[in-house]
Amino acid sequence: MTGKVLIVTGGSRGIGAATCRLAGRRGYAVAVNYRRDATAASSVVADIETAGGKAIAVEADVAREAEVERLFAETDARLGRVTHLVNNAGIAGRGQRLDAVDAATLEAIFDLNILGAFLCARAAVRRMSTLHGGSGGVIVNLSSAAATLGSPGEYVWYADSKGAIDTMTIGLSKEVAPISPLGCGFLCDRRDSPRVRRSVMIQVDQGSLTISTQFGLLPIG
Repeated sequence: MTGKVLIVTGGSRGIGAATCRLAGRRGYAVAVNYRRDATAASSVVADIETAGGKAIAVEADVAREAEVERLFAETDARLGRVTHLVNNAGIAGRGQRLDAVDAATLEAIFDLNILGAFLCARAAVRRMSTLHGGSGGVIVNLSSAAATLGSPGEYVWYADSKGAIDTMTIGLSKEVAPISPLGCGFLCDRRDSPRVRRSVMIQVDQGSLTISTQFGLLPIG
């Protein structure tokens, strides 16, 4: 292992951008993933570089398999083999009752929040797992209190998508991780509750890490 290489999906703003900047200060080479806002992503990269770190911005829609594969391949080529992933990208749509939401909104949310997280986790495991020649790593999935509260009258579909993330995290940890996933507390973002996110780690190297603590490298089987 030559270094710590991190991909943060949805890394151009909010929690994702804060994670990128912190990781850069902690010595990670950071791939700042974004979908539309190249200016914001470039700003995050500039902040990391100004602080003495290494970072790149990579445009990719992580709801699309080919773009996820390109995101990871480009990161491998420019920064080194990926060792860490933060599955942060997600959307909620406009707050309303379920009987008012259109199918296109549901499809877009499930594609990004669920399928995208699965595709990125799969690509990460294929690089980190000892079964694939990797040396281990860490995957962090961003969930939400909505997964248990349900967000009635606002974002039932978003709550459903984050419930899927919780279930995926538990199942994937049993497949590949030596340590059970941990809920690491609440993180408020500008979108406010009930979509307050919590960081759910697939694996950690200490018992009480938070998003502000350096992630260690562990075997992924």
